[in-house]
Amino acid sequence: MGGIENGKKENGTDYVKKLLAFIQNSPTCYHAVENAGQELETAGYGQLQENERWELAMGGKYYVTRNGSSLIAFQLPAGKTKGFHMVASHSDSPCFKLKESPEITVEDAYIKLNVERYGGMILSTWLDRPLSVAGRVVLAGGAGVSNVAVDRDLLVIPNLAIHMNPDVNKGMEYNVQNDMLPLYAEGGGGKSFMELIAEEVGVLPEDILGSDLFLYNREEGRRFGAREEFICAPRLDDLACVYASLQAMLHGKPESYANLLVLFDNEEVGSATKQGAASTFLQDTLMRIAESLKMTREDYSRLLADSFMISADNAHAVHPNHPEKADPTNRPYLNRGIVIKHHGSQKYTTDAVSAAVIKNLCRQAGVPWQNYANRSDIAGGSTLGNISAVQVPVSSADVGLAQLAMHSAYETAGAEDIGYMIRMMECFYGS
Repeated sequence: MGGIENGKKENGTDYVKKLLAFIQNSPTCYHAVENAGQELETAGYGQLQENERWELAMGGKYYVTRNGSSLIAFQLPAGKTKGFHMVASHSDSPCFKLKESPEITVEDAYIKLNVERYGGMILSTWLDRPLSVAGRVVLAGGAGVSNVAVDRDLLVIPNLAIHMNPDVNKGMEYNVQNDMLPLYAEGGGGKSFMELIAEEVGVLPEDILGSDLFLYNREEGRRFGAREEFICAPRLDDLACVYASLQAMLHGKPESYANLLVLFDNEEVGSATKQGAASTFLQDTLMRIAESLKMTREDYSRLLADSFMISADNAHAVHPNHPEKADPTNRPYLNRGIVIKHHGSQKYTTDAVSAAVIKNLCRQAGVPWQNYANRSDIAGGSTLGNISAVQVPVSSADVGLAQLAMHSAYETAGAEDIGYMIRMMECFYGS
């Protein structure tokens, strides 16, 4: 349908291969934003700074970041702007964050690292995997902030042998402080952890004044299945939607609406940060666009009234081993199209009007869609649309790609769906 087969477009672009490469190169939110910025600059987008004056031109292409972990890119139409077409996704994923002074020595034999949860994780999936560390460090002497990723197998969180825990297969409640600390080195000398990080950055340990460092899964994404119709990778939630919206933005051509790509950080921990969906980042950017174009406050309000947001965050597919966990009538499957997400209590922003907009876009793009709702006796989480609407109240729909094992260290999705999402978003950005 629509010229897409096995995750490829008519022109031969292998979306799956490029998606997996993007994920592999984006072990943290900082790297995802950095990589998105590089692609935008290659496509002619100029970077703006929040602490500088903006001089915008009609037809211009720009982007701005906040905290190095959130990004908003926008392209203005050549003529009069009627409103904003926005796609929002999030740059962060559940993982372990390293604490300050992370090293813990065990009986002079081992050194492990002290970590805490970031977001809602399936803890067991992080055990017995090759792990490493990535994030950012703040440097002394005005050297600024540097992203860092240790590109080698560095850590492991070892399971306790079944002989010492014979009831493990009856169910295990993991304690992060006791059970989930990664093994780093032998005890008794050697390079300290912060010395290793400093060496990666190319500075002395005393030059590092602060850090935000996380564990990341070293296993590469790959295709699998009888026809290679599935993909597995870390951080599919939500880098799959980040990648799809970025590719659509790069190819979309605005006519009478300004196109915006919005990447928020901290969705996995509630979004209530200066760079999260609950912040003023999007509102500040939209108001500055309007002001730079010499619009009044009334003009800005009129633009919002004729704007639309696609809140793009992955959705739960029917599980092959637990189909009973899905809603009786709204049952998304892998490779069967874009998922439109609904919730009566507005955990998702989709209503009849915004759902119709998405379905119409899917028809224009020639791609299938399906619906998702929680079982009525299972609580669900919220996402970006309803949170950002507090600051920027626009019509919005929540969509996503169907996936399995959400919040696992290694998640599963359909190879064809990424192409469907890009096609739909390209229609949105070009409409």
